[in-house]
Amino acid sequence: MDEVNEHEQIKVRRDKLAQLGPDRRLAFRNDFRPSHTVQAIRDRSGDLDPQELEALSDEFALAGRIRAFRPHGKAAFFEIEDATGRLQVYARKDGLGDEAYERVRSLDVGDIAGVRGRLFRTRTDELTIQAGEVTLLTKCIRPLPEKWHGLKDVETRYRQRYVDLMVNPEVREVFRSRSRIIGFVREFLRQRGFLEVETPMMQPMAGGAAARPFVTHHNALDLDLYLRVAPELFLKRLLVGGFDRVFELNRNFRNEGLSTRHNPEFTMLELYQAYADYEDMMSLTEDLFVMLAKEIRGNLRIPCGGREVSLEPPWERLSLTAGVARAAGVEESALETLPDLLRVADKLGLQVDPRLGRGKLLVELFEQLVEPRLIQPTFVLDYPLEVSPLARRNDDDPQFVDRFELFIGGRELANAFSELNDPEDQQRRFEEQAAARRAGDDTACEVDEDYVRALEYAMPPAAGEGIGIDRLVMLLTDSASIRDVILFPLLRS
Repeated sequence: MDEVNEHEQIKVRRDKLAQLGPDRRLAFRNDFRPSHTVQAIRDRSGDLDPQELEALSDEFALAGRIRAFRPHGKAAFFEIEDATGRLQVYARKDGLGDEAYERVRSLDVGDIAGVRGRLFRTRTDELTIQAGEVTLLTKCIRPLPEKWHGLKDVETRYRQRYVDLMVNPEVREVFRSRSRIIGFVREFLRQRGFLEVETPMMQPMAGGAAARPFVTHHNALDLDLYLRVAPELFLKRLLVGGFDRVFELNRNFRNEGLSTRHNPEFTMLELYQAYADYEDMMSLTEDLFVMLAKEIRGNLRIPCGGREVSLEPPWERLSLTAGVARAAGVEESALETLPDLLRVADKLGLQVDPRLGRGKLLVELFEQLVEPRLIQPTFVLDYPLEVSPLARRNDDDPQFVDRFELFIGGRELANAFSELNDPEDQQRRFEEQAAARRAGDDTACEVDEDYVRALEYAMPPAAGEGIGIDRLVMLLTDSASIRDVILFPLLRS
């Protein structure tokens, strides 16, 4: 709709509003109560034939937004849409009276209205309410857009999500699915003995993940605080305190870039289980994803960006080093030292930072060479120690830790590891992180003395996992961008 036409329509609608008189309550009422939803009416009477509907004495009250308005002289058809669906309404002049019917004819697509009447079927067998009363509840001043989808409008859709939801039913379905997914995850964990908890969103020290934090200031305490990048260190304090299984499903904040996979404010599930290791987390993750796919999609074979993904377990397990070697076409022995890795990167024409240590460079090569190819579910195992400051060392090779990341559709969906609970080892790793921070790495964490003190009281052997809820919803709804599954994503001004 061009701006001139939209301006003209707005003027017409404002004129209609003025014709109602000075009492604006006539156009913005709050005295109508629906007795049924569209779905409830269809569930109750949708299978009845015309004779059975005619025999019903029931009157239904329905409220919603007017769609597809079609006036025809002394009668008018329109659809009314609520949160559960649409139903046709038939309004007749001889049934409503002259004045009431003129008010119906003055309605516009987009208006919110209440309708009372009995059900019947039209000659085309469409279930319909014959209106005995039509009440304008809220005047819609702006016309609904005729075309509100496709790439050219995508950013406007995100900025004006209320219109996107209004005119695109498939968008509403994505967010209904999101709600079902989150509810299912909570119930799945509760049934396995996990306790849902809440930990601080504002923290005196940013920790629990390698990420640049947002900084805020508490005026009364004259104290700088950080929006949390992860709840990990607080949740593991609860393991020390005696809760053996805990989880939190809430927001994290990372002061980083925007992309189809990243939003600075995002929803994360983190869970921790005492007397478990990362193998147990792999089993739990497979169970959760399989049950979710059956619940949400009804199938373990689901579409994913134009391909088909099979969630049928068991999922592939691949060591990070083996994955890089396979993708680079070399033996694992050719990746043992930093010079080895630099030679491989140079041979493949990859741009890498030569100042990275061996572990970080190995992960960098993995992200460039391997990650985009992991379409089917794959647990990538055994990450380098230097990129995993909170994870337990591998017993056989202490250069690596007992950690996995889960990839599906070329995207990381989960990160888990056996937890480090040796306070002296944790202190050393914190100090290494703090040194990196002083050297200019603003994603490195500081020394959290209180967390080390908690470990000195003995944290049981445990495993923990973080699952990105937004990316999980992307997977289960086949959405291409994280902005498609966040109701109000952050956008440039």
